[in-house]
Amino acid sequence: MSERPIRLFGDPVLRSPSDPVKLGDPGLAALVQDLIDTVTLPGRAGVAACQIGVGLRAFSYNVDGEIGYVLNPEIVELGGEPELVEEGCLSVPGFYFPRRRYPFARVEGVDLDGNRVELEGDGLMAQALQHETDHLDGTLYIMGLDPEIKRDAMRQIRESDWF
Repeated sequence: MSERPIRLFGDPVLRSPSDPVKLGDPGLAALVQDLIDTVTLPGRAGVAACQIGVGLRAFSYNVDGEIGYVLNPEIVELGGEPELVEEGCLSVPGFYFPRRRYPFARVEGVDLDGNRVELEGDGLMAQALQHETDHLDGTLYIMGLDPEIKRDAMRQIRESDWF
């Protein structure tokens, strides 16, 4: 198991909805370990499986010293009025743009043993839960930017060294 390279904006796996995880799949434990190994690097709040090239509904998180994962996550609750927060993404490296996010989020899914997992939080955790679940739905955070911000963001991204 190891840290995996992050797929960048433009890779088709990032724009495709992820398939549900099938518990008992022999490679699933290795995928979870790779997600955890990849998210533990400094400055990472979450990594979705599609970001490491795997089109399955799974993500890891690393928020306020709490590291974990969830399989087949679904957002079950969003709370508060959406507010603009600075957001970045490992798949769009070097950029941060203001994006509307709910200040509270709750996600439900399962762990490797099929036990129910419920993650919730506000602030960075709420943002990470929404961001990573969006990834699994095939949506990058830049797609949800306000139109005038999105136009400028896309220009900046197209001019970047990695694009």
